[in-house]
Amino acid sequence: MSATAPEQKDIKSNELLSLIRRFNFSRVLDSNPQTKVISLLGTIDDKNAIITAEKTHFTFDENLRRPSADGRSTPIIYQCENDYSCINGIEELKELTTNDIYHWGLSVIKQHIEYNPTAKINLIWPATEVHIRKYEQQNFHMVKETPEVYTRVVEPYIEEMSNSKRLKWVDNILYEGAEADRVVFKDYQEDNKRDSFVVLPDMKWDGINIDSLYLVAIVYREDIRSIRDLKPGDQEWLANIYKKIKSVIPACYNYAIRPDELRVFIHYQPSYYHFHIHIVNVKHAGLGNGIAAGKAILIDDAIELLNYLGPDGFKNKTMSYVIGENHDLWKRGLDQEVEKQLVEDGIPKMPKVVSGFSMENN
Repeated sequence: MSATAPEQKDIKSNELLSLIRRFNFSRVLDSNPQTKVISLLGTIDDKNAIITAEKTHFTFDENLRRPSADGRSTPIIYQCENDYSCINGIEELKELTTNDIYHWGLSVIKQHIEYNPTAKINLIWPATEVHIRKYEQQNFHMVKETPEVYTRVVEPYIEEMSNSKRLKWVDNILYEGAEADRVVFKDYQEDNKRDSFVVLPDMKWDGINIDSLYLVAIVYREDIRSIRDLKPGDQEWLANIYKKIKSVIPACYNYAIRPDELRVFIHYQPSYYHFHIHIVNVKHAGLGNGIAAGKAILIDDAIELLNYLGPDGFKNKTMSYVIGENHDLWKRGLDQEVEKQLVEDGIPKMPKVVSGFSMENN
């Protein structure tokens, strides 16, 4: 007899807990005070593992609506009644200081796994060197990727990273039923894979709080690996997916979010080279560089640009973006390209600096 949905969930929870209990800490990879995220490197059964803990946003037990000034019905969230609210759930309070009408303090709020969880935990195991470099604190740079640099440096890397072994987890979602219990929307036609796609929660979202909603749409097309592969002939295809996303996602969440409250974008460089689209609540600003210029490209802008880029589309566009020093592309030639571009742009060479003082004239 097969396990029921709750039983399957318990099995998965127990498996994750078992893995985390076997985690042996090595070092902190990164700690971000803006996103409230810490990433830890360690081992599980002598294999590298990465645990990421993110403090969760306050959850809400009631979703009410009231008319706004423009006549729209805007969701207003309340949670002050139950025992786990940010008010009633306060168990300890330490006052830090008081000044006139202003008061500051630290508190401990009652926790509950369903009503008020403390943190969202992500585990990557076994973790590769690519994973470790991605999560480790690093310096970042702006790079201008010309069509020539793309062809010479980036495209060979994409070919290498697009092999079936690295994207097995994507195929598991698309064809093997992996994470089926998490799927938000699936539009799949055996005879029309070109227009098919699936939407499910991104690992950055706790799956509960609409304010921090973060979904990802993965297409079934295999010929589009990144925005670089988009050509004018793909404009209608991309526009149709965008229209469907904005039409169905609000309904999937009982219209607690409006179509115009969805930020829909593509990453370049992406985390993996199978075309996917990010869908985020516009309220959610705590994503670090994930929604910043130099990383995120709005779908609206991508669709519009295809009108002007010529027959080869984005392959012939110079793309400026942020790249980290831990990224393989940085070490495969983008570091040298940045230095060369600074010279070509007439940017003065940086002086040697010791302890914050220029040593140029010493």
